[in-house]
Amino acid sequence: MSPTQSRWPAPLLLKLRNRHFLFWDLIALPLAAYLAFVLRLTSFDLGPYGPTALVAAVVAPAVKLPIFGRMGGYSRYWPFASLPELELLVWAPLFGEGVSVVAGLVLLAALGFQRMPWSVPVIELLLTVAFLAGPRFAVRMIYRAVTRRGATPKGTLRVLIAGAGEGGNLVVQELQRNPQLGLEPAGFVDDAPAKQGLTIRGVRVWGPISAIPRLVKQHQISRVLVAIPTATSAEMRTIVGVCHEAGVEVLTLPGVFELISGQVEIRRFRPVRVEDLLARDPVKTDTTGIHLLLAGKVVLITGAGGSIGSELCRQVAACAPERLVLVGHGENSIFHIERSLRAAYPDLTLTPVIADTRDAARLDRVFARTRPDVVIHAAAHKHVPLMEANPEEAIVNNVGGTRALLAASERAGVDTFVLISTDKAVNPTSVMGATKRIAEHLVQDAARRTGKRYVAVRFGNVLGSRGSVVPIFEEQIAAGGPVKVTHPEMTRYFMTIPEAVQLVLQATAIGKGGEVFVLDMGKPVKIVDLARDMIRLAGLKEKEDIRIEFTGLRPGEKLFEEIFLDNEHHTRTVHEKIYASRNGLAIHDAAWYASLPQRVEALLAAATEGDTPRVLALVRDLVPECAPTFGCQTAQGAVES
Repeated sequence: MSPTQSRWPAPLLLKLRNRHFLFWDLIALPLAAYLAFVLRLTSFDLGPYGPTALVAAVVAPAVKLPIFGRMGGYSRYWPFASLPELELLVWAPLFGEGVSVVAGLVLLAALGFQRMPWSVPVIELLLTVAFLAGPRFAVRMIYRAVTRRGATPKGTLRVLIAGAGEGGNLVVQELQRNPQLGLEPAGFVDDAPAKQGLTIRGVRVWGPISAIPRLVKQHQISRVLVAIPTATSAEMRTIVGVCHEAGVEVLTLPGVFELISGQVEIRRFRPVRVEDLLARDPVKTDTTGIHLLLAGKVVLITGAGGSIGSELCRQVAACAPERLVLVGHGENSIFHIERSLRAAYPDLTLTPVIADTRDAARLDRVFARTRPDVVIHAAAHKHVPLMEANPEEAIVNNVGGTRALLAASERAGVDTFVLISTDKAVNPTSVMGATKRIAEHLVQDAARRTGKRYVAVRFGNVLGSRGSVVPIFEEQIAAGGPVKVTHPEMTRYFMTIPEAVQLVLQATAIGKGGEVFVLDMGKPVKIVDLARDMIRLAGLKEKEDIRIEFTGLRPGEKLFEEIFLDNEHHTRTVHEKIYASRNGLAIHDAAWYASLPQRVEALLAAATEGDTPRVLALVRDLVPECAPTFGCQTAQGAVES
């Protein structure tokens, strides 16, 4: 039986509408004025104040009803009344009382009646608030009681809410309004001592996060909902660890954007992911500057179908460019990103291009047809061990492709060029890292010669990108293990794909020319700790359910990544999470840059001929900061083959 069909008399009051409340107010406001005199004089016989009380009783509805209506008092749905309605029921009577006192004093003086005691308006204000709020919040209370009267759905789960702040409050409100969700809030946990022992919306704060295992057993908890949208990675790791110990499922809200307009939807709760355990403060992006730079411009993105490239396309598309040119070598990836963008941005002009960045003639035709203003170069070979086994291809693609794209950009008059580089370009031990360092040289040389905004951006490891460690670990865990880690001490910097793309776009907006930008990626993370976190998030236990196997460093890998060279002087930019190295052009003199094209040409020729020893020697000449071990395993592999 639905609430409106119930035989309980109280639900009939839910049919009250604002016109009914208006009728009540016409009676209640004069009554409040009269009773204020009665309470002040402690007698129903008002004596000489009788005419004064009559004037007050007439003035009250004449003044207060229009004010209350003007402030929205007769356009609210009172069964859903909350804090804004409570504020209205305080401010409207207060304002109305002030106006009615002035009007009453003028009228009393004109009529020659006894002036009212100054305490009467105070008493009248309190009575007015009570008379206006009483029936309206009675309707609210009845509505809540009626909607809770139905039987609890079968299979209802008792849940703990981690976080007794604004997010937790909204989650409880959502659960109480929608019992059909099958989730009953059994209590809060929060580490803030001031909140422990309090009751929020009838739900008690039982204790700190560490009390979860005890509370799970004590209250038969089936699930923990983390309602802390601003939780740090350390806080999330603590909560997940405690819940894992308690053997209870844990879900979380993705972030602060879920609290839009004070709304929380329970369906947005999702399992905790490894990204939550590695989260950092978001990069504060100058969205205005980015929009000004990209709006109405032609933007060309290479590697547009890749993990980074496709996210670049989506974020650039949101900036309303005149045209977005999607360049990629793989037709399937370009097909999918084009289809996705056409669905999301039907008015955006898209130009899909299947091309190899090494093909200079093809690039010139594309640039002549599309006339890009901004070029973002995301296409590259990136897998370190694979490129160690194929050094010539790494050189031809990463160095040759960058050189050809820069040349096409210069010939077409492109104003802004952004190269996606990597932290592996710093003191490289791998061919892939060295190719990216040479690409940085090429970009800085182009910036030096043209005076245009040609910059590079160094990333750490990107979570979730194709071939990255997280998807590999997920596959290994799903297969029952073992989870293979190269070395127990290996660490890496991590960032999410949206973070990486924000950095690219920010570099596009604030770059002057010749800089290398780097995101403050926080502290490096041990790969073995990442593996253990992922095992725990899968609801498994290391050693008992799945084991970790150490396999040893692969060719070209190093234990620790760096983000700046020793002779690079870096400073924070206007954005606190972004560093810039602006002395790259000063590291080498004009003669070195003058010889760069010839040396790169020689390198590409050696790579094309498959002369691996000469390739490695030329790379060391171009990148003298290569680690002592650079090329050893690659050269050995070439000899063996």
